Amino acid sequence: MSHASGSSNCTPTTIRVAEAQALHPTNQFQPQKERHTMRLTKTLTTLALAAAASVSFAQSYPSKPIRMIVGYPPGGGIDFAARTVQLPLQEALKGTIVIDYKPGASGMIAATELTRQAPDGYTLLLANTGPFAIAPYLQSKPPYDPVKQFTYIGQISQGSYIAVTRPDHPARNLKEFVAWAKGQPGKVNYASGGNGTSTHLNGELMNQVTGLDMTHVPYKGSAPAVQDLLGGQTQILIDAGSVLLPQVKGGKLKALAVTGPKRDPQLPDVPTVGELGLGGMEAVGFQGLVGPLGMPRDLVDRLSTELTKALTQPDIKAKFATAGAEVHPLGPAEFAAFVKADNEKWSKLIRERKLQLD
Repeated sequence: MSHASGSSNCTPTTIRVAEAQALHPTNQFQPQKERHTMRLTKTLTTLALAAAASVSFAQSYPSKPIRMIVGYPPGGGIDFAARTVQLPLQEALKGTIVIDYKPGASGMIAATELTRQAPDGYTLLLANTGPFAIAPYLQSKPPYDPVKQFTYIGQISQGSYIAVTRPDHPARNLKEFVAWAKGQPGKVNYASGGNGTSTHLNGELMNQVTGLDMTHVPYKGSAPAVQDLLGGQTQILIDAGSVLLPQVKGGKLKALAVTGPKRDPQLPDVPTVGELGLGGMEAVGFQGLVGPLGMPRDLVDRLSTELTKALTQPDIKAKFATAGAEVHPLGPAEFAAFVKADNEKWSKLIRERKLQLD
C-alpha cells in the first residue's frame, strides 16, 4: 500500500493529460502563439496610431511660421519665384511664410543649412538648378548629395536660358556669334553670375558643343555680369529669362538664341539653339520647393497639392510668363526624377570639361 502511495505521480488524471498532449502536440505551443499574436497586435496598433498622428499633424500644420530659405540675394530670379508663390501658399495653408535670405557659394550655403534642419515642414527651400544639379559636383568634397539628402515637394517652373550680347554686336543670332568668335581666338570672354551657377555651366556647354575656347569671367550675381557685358569686358552671357527679358525688351541687350526646346512666347522672333544647329546646347532651368530629408509623406503630399493649386491660378502663371519662365508643376516623385536626370547631365559635363573649383 505504501508503495502505491509513493507512485502517486502517475495518477489516471496525469496519464489522461499526457495522452491528450500526445494526441494534440500543438497545444504545448499555445502560449507562444498567444505571445506572438499579442506582439503583432501591439505593433499594428502602434503603426495605426503613428499613421493617425501623421495625418493629424498634416491637418493641423502649420502651427507656427514656416521659414522659406532663398540662397541668393533679394531681387534675383529665385527671389522672384519665392515671393510669387509665398502669398498663395500662405492663404492655402492658413499660415505665415517668412523668406530667409542665405546667399553665398552659388546657393550651397542655403542648401547645406537645410540638411541640418528637422524634417517637420517648418523649414523649406526654394531650389534651383545651380546648387541642386551643378555646384556640388565642382567641389572635390561635395557638401551634400542633391539627389539623396532632400525631400522633393514639387517643381514650380522651368524656363529657357537666353544667350545675349550687346546691341551693337554684328552677330544676329548665336550661330553667327559662334562664327565671329572663331575668328577671335583667345579674345572672347563669357560672363556668368558666379562659379558653379547655371550661367557658368551654360558657357562651358557652349564651348564643348561649338569647339570654342571662351574664357570664363565670373561675377557676384547676374547684375554685375550684365553691366560688364554692356561695358564690353565680356561678349556673351547665357542667363535666365527672369534676369534678361527686361534688358532685351528695353533694347539694352540683343537676344541671340533661347536654349529651350521651343521659342519663348515673350521673344517670338528669337530662334532656339536647335533651330540654329546647336541642339547640344539645349537646357532648361528649374525652380521648386524642397525640404529636409525624411519629411512625413502626408505633409509632403499636402504641401505639393497646395503648391500645384497655387500654380494653376491665372495671375501666378502670368507673372512667371512675364519673367520668361513657364509654370511647370511636378509632384514629389516626378520632380525628384527630373532633378536626378539634370544632375546626371551637368555632372557629366563637369567631368568631361575637368572643371573644379577647389
